Amino acid sequence: MGKNSSLDERKLKSAHISRVMLAAPKSGSGKTLITCALLETLKTGGLAPRSFKCGPDYIDPMFHKKVLGIDNKNLDAYFAGVQGVKRILGESGEGYAVLEGVMGLYDGLNVATLEGSSYEIASLTKTPVILIVDASSVGKTVISSIKGILLDDKEGLIKGIILNKISENFYKSLAPVLKSELEDSGFGAKVLGFMPKVKEINLESRHLGLIMPEELDNIQDMIKKASDVLCENVDMDALLELMKEAEPLTYEEAEVKGSDANSEGLTLAVAYDEAFCFYYKENLEMFERRRVKIKYFSPIHDKEVPSDADGILLGGGYPELHLEELSGNETMRSSIRTAIESGLPSLAECGGFIYLHRACESRAGVGCDSPGQSGAVTFPMAGVVDGVCKDAGKLVRFGYMELESCRDNTGFYNAAAGLRGHEFHYFDSTDNGSAFVAKKPNKDVKWDCMIARNNGFWGFPHFYYGSKPEFVDAFIDKMREVKNGKLK
Repeated sequence: MGKNSSLDERKLKSAHISRVMLAAPKSGSGKTLITCALLETLKTGGLAPRSFKCGPDYIDPMFHKKVLGIDNKNLDAYFAGVQGVKRILGESGEGYAVLEGVMGLYDGLNVATLEGSSYEIASLTKTPVILIVDASSVGKTVISSIKGILLDDKEGLIKGIILNKISENFYKSLAPVLKSELEDSGFGAKVLGFMPKVKEINLESRHLGLIMPEELDNIQDMIKKASDVLCENVDMDALLELMKEAEPLTYEEAEVKGSDANSEGLTLAVAYDEAFCFYYKENLEMFERRRVKIKYFSPIHDKEVPSDADGILLGGGYPELHLEELSGNETMRSSIRTAIESGLPSLAECGGFIYLHRACESRAGVGCDSPGQSGAVTFPMAGVVDGVCKDAGKLVRFGYMELESCRDNTGFYNAAAGLRGHEFHYFDSTDNGSAFVAKKPNKDVKWDCMIARNNGFWGFPHFYYGSKPEFVDAFIDKMREVKNGKLK
């Protein structure tokens, strides 16, 4: 036994988590609906499930939280690293966990590797996979497609198959043939059942993904109906058994640092309403673990920034759908501008960055409720950034990114170098900033980004703070300095 073996052993923890990943050959296969239906079934059965989303998505987790009351965290190895992914899942506690995949099962950062894919997460966490296959508008070919996906499952993680969007009659003719072919080929995946098309169950989409839960009428009734349909047509006993068969998860215990007592008494004001709601739960928890109080406020409904705020976080969301309301709240726009110009530390990501601009131009007929406004309208925003945001008509700088370097290589802003994030937006700015050089992973693609001034850090990327915890520490230090009057 090596010199450091006992120390290494103390860092390892194990959790017995019954778990499964719902993945698919491609986006649009119905993963989210079936995930919500399964979570509802587990919740109704008293199994207290937790949910996780592979990749950087915000909207699917909001369905889990708002509709089902189930907390969701993201599992993303590009953001959190291998041990970070295992730790996030392991620290959720023993019980039942449902992981929702992203895109196609094997889709990730590039076509040459599994990096960034749902399969990578399943492999790292040794989680059984149930393949959700859209079997509409196809016949026997769907069997060949499934067999091809199974052939690439080198670790034998795919344990079950659910055929989606098909009739009962088609399932009855397809399932026996599929089962026979899978058994004859030696695959270990079971055909668990099917999910038929039901007119009353439909989760619609928009340009950034699914529409928000509150925009759907009777969403709870819809998910309860989906749960009933799932239980009627899928072998739930076999599915639960697959979850229970998942092997114990071993992960490294988080490093315990010294006391953060000096952060007590600090308050981070976080914008949260219809326009701003895209937040990684892990990001907010990083502040809370450092004893910073989170206080939510609404740039739409409130009149000013909370008076006890020592810092401001303006997250992403859909401000372009609420431009008239945001613009009409002049006292809030003035309060935000005054606070930031006075040096109150601030973070603004994507939608929050749009809000800080001098103005934002709406899509034609979107974001404005006044009669007669059918064309694009320019709305005044907070006026912190002297630029205008407009619809680019396409995704802009889409995908993962990292801040490679900071042009001011000293102090507070330099602590952000190395932060990893993700961009997903159709609007762009006439002033994206040049405080940092950003790069895409595994590609020779770089660009200037971010505005860094007045103790603020603003731009289009959504950052995962766990990729560079030192940045959160530096931001809290800045909050403390300003509170103590050192920068006034």
